[in-house]
Amino acid sequence: MHTRVTGIVIEDGQILLLDQDTDGDRSWSLPGGKVEPGETLEEALKREMLEETGVEVEVGRLLYVCDVTHAHVVHITFEARRVGGQIGAVTEGADTRPIRQVEFVKLTELPGLGFSERFMTLCQDGFPGAGTYMGPKAAIGL
Repeated sequence: MHTRVTGIVIEDGQILLLDQDTDGDRSWSLPGGKVEPGETLEEALKREMLEETGVEVEVGRLLYVCDVTHAHVVHITFEARRVGGQIGAVTEGADTRPIRQVEFVKLTELPGLGFSERFMTLCQDGFPGAGTYMGPKAAIGL
């Protein structure tokens, strides 16, 4: 079983995303990655956010936990707040899949980028029920 952390940074009705090949149909995704041995979830998220987006974050509340059973992955997603760094200052070679672009995208544009209406609504509503186990990743529309 692997543990993966992702961060959701929302500012002024926009969410921080990165454009990169994924295992699915979408090319835009939430920044984050695998928790390395010896790392806390917070340390892993701060490292992944900086490597993949160039943004330094403060880790906020737990938004949801979900799983991908066929891949044996637990996804733990936190709210994050930008506290420094430079958007797009990606650490070259830190990710096995090259990152093409990093940007804030309007929440209303999420469905056009392959995200579900459910995920857009959760983002707009501030993740009601935050901190809960959501079951399979599909339950949050991802």
